[in-house]
Amino acid sequence: MSKYVLDASAVLALLNQEPGKDRVEPLLADSVINAVNYCEVLGKLIDAGVPEDAARESVDLLGVEVIGFDADLAQLAATLRLTTKKLGLSLGDRSCLALGLVRRNTVVTAEKTWVKLKIGVKIDLIR
Repeated sequence: MSKYVLDASAVLALLNQEPGKDRVEPLLADSVINAVNYCEVLGKLIDAGVPEDAARESVDLLGVEVIGFDADLAQLAATLRLTTKKLGLSLGDRSCLALGLVRRNTVVTAEKTWVKLKIGVKIDLIR
């Protein structure tokens, strides 16, 4: 069972060799990512000019299980909208938090504003 849910910002920090990457790499074996955040990571890599196949391979080589975004997670992410709206969190952000809540995992992110959230999930900032 996983201990961590990775936000897209954490995965991108690792793949792009950004500050905080050293905090993410040791967690990979105990981490998952949801399909929405997986999509975000792939999209950002493709936007940066990485070919689609190479982007997918880069993320897949991390060995992190991708968890589907089903109706239950969608409903929970929707209920987080009111609580997180003032911080400007996106659907991807809320989907990550929802998975962390459901799995009772620590959410790993580079998003500093998330530490202000009081929703019952532990947030681990990588920088």
